[in-house]
Amino acid sequence: MNTPAKKKSIFASALIVVAMRWTDRLIGLLSTLILARILTPADFGIIAMASVLVGLIDVLLDLGVNMALIQNKDADDEDFNTAWTIRLIQAMAVTLIVFLLAPFAADYYRDPRVADVTRLMALGMFIGGFENIGIVCFQKSMDFSRDFRFFFIRRLAGFLVTVTLAITLESYWAMPLGALAGRITGVALSYIMHPFRPRLSLTRLAKLWSFSQWALIRSIGIYFETQFDRFLVGRLSDASTVGAYTLADEISAMPSTELLQPLGRVLFPAFVAAKHDAQRLRDAYLLALAVQTMLAIPAGVGLASVADRAVLVLLGDQWLSAIPFVQTLSLVFSLGAISHAAGYLLVTIGKIRTLSIFVWIQNILFLTVAGLVFSSASAIDIAHIRLAVAATGLVFFMGVILHEVRELRLADLVRVAWRPVVAAAAMALVDILVTPPESLPLMLAFLCEVLLGATSYTSILLGLWFASGRPQGAEAYILSKLKLGRFLQPAQRNDAP
Repeated sequence: MNTPAKKKSIFASALIVVAMRWTDRLIGLLSTLILARILTPADFGIIAMASVLVGLIDVLLDLGVNMALIQNKDADDEDFNTAWTIRLIQAMAVTLIVFLLAPFAADYYRDPRVADVTRLMALGMFIGGFENIGIVCFQKSMDFSRDFRFFFIRRLAGFLVTVTLAITLESYWAMPLGALAGRITGVALSYIMHPFRPRLSLTRLAKLWSFSQWALIRSIGIYFETQFDRFLVGRLSDASTVGAYTLADEISAMPSTELLQPLGRVLFPAFVAAKHDAQRLRDAYLLALAVQTMLAIPAGVGLASVADRAVLVLLGDQWLSAIPFVQTLSLVFSLGAISHAAGYLLVTIGKIRTLSIFVWIQNILFLTVAGLVFSSASAIDIAHIRLAVAATGLVFFMGVILHEVRELRLADLVRVAWRPVVAAAAMALVDILVTPPESLPLMLAFLCEVLLGATSYTSILLGLWFASGRPQGAEAYILSKLKLGRFLQPAQRNDAP
């Protein structure tokens, strides 16, 4: 990212992917809001219970072939054929295993409805295994406009079917059937949009396995990191509580992950392109860390601050039990914003083993703490444990990054992250001290809170930036892209990322 042309390319790509992701999630959010008004927390709980088993088996067999293809700049047709074959075998195995384990899942959750929903989800995984592996080229070559069209059309098909069935059936079956429609659409569309025609082959299995074995271990670790709390809540509580916890988790993730995931799709191939230039890679990482922290930290903290009104406005009063979960889990995802880009950095420099080991250490910490209090714990206790582990893990993860990437210093990380963190904390304090009048309608009060938070955060952040001498970083980068660089020209500094 040293040259203006490259910066423009990355920025333009990021805008496309952010638009893609936000469009996708806007459809998902709209679907969730509609379903939340039609269905009950118990309906969402049934789907969440079934998803845990399907997701677990899927991740246990996922070799991360897509990431391997992107990481390999010289991948040829045989690499793609082998990757497609591996993914197809995985889909078949997932389907078979889930079908056999579905009755046990129903027994664990003490709800027989879980079994049939689980089997239908497994069918969707099987169909998805036939998707054309060629569409990985969209991300690999940073052709995000076609990437956008593919995911948008697939998502839209699932949305239309889900909402139509929800209105017609008023049943939780609308969600897995809508997801199945999206899978079928995705498979058909993948062959329409990309000319590659995969065939069965395992000639490059050993080559892919050398990368994928640690990708698999990492994927399993990430799954447990994000899903095991739901598994515990499902055992401790009824379907309604599981539904409230799950939907709160999804809503809490939106402000942070909808900013981080799109940027990640751009960052990984960009990091790969710069991995042989240590200084360029360092600068790219620090800029990514600065931008992600500036956007995602206030998004998560802001949601925690307005959670009570946000839940009432978005979901309705039948979801009041989700409020404490949103307040806690949104902070979990804010902490994840700080370490997000570092994960891609470690994969880029070939340290996926280190990343995988760390993820598992964090899981062991969560399971140890949760196990000590499990017999007397509640769902909100599990959320609090997750937050404490995320905070502890972040400190150690930053230590890992500094150890593995010798070009980085602690001062580099602090320099690019402290302003967003301080501004977000100040924003939360403003929200506590300044509350809308009780006489305002709920929607208007919510909008006032959001506007106040956004205004206070932006003002404080820019104030800190000015007070720091307008250094190079996220603020300068974003302002230059907004064509405000002439008025807010940043100071030139030798230590700027």
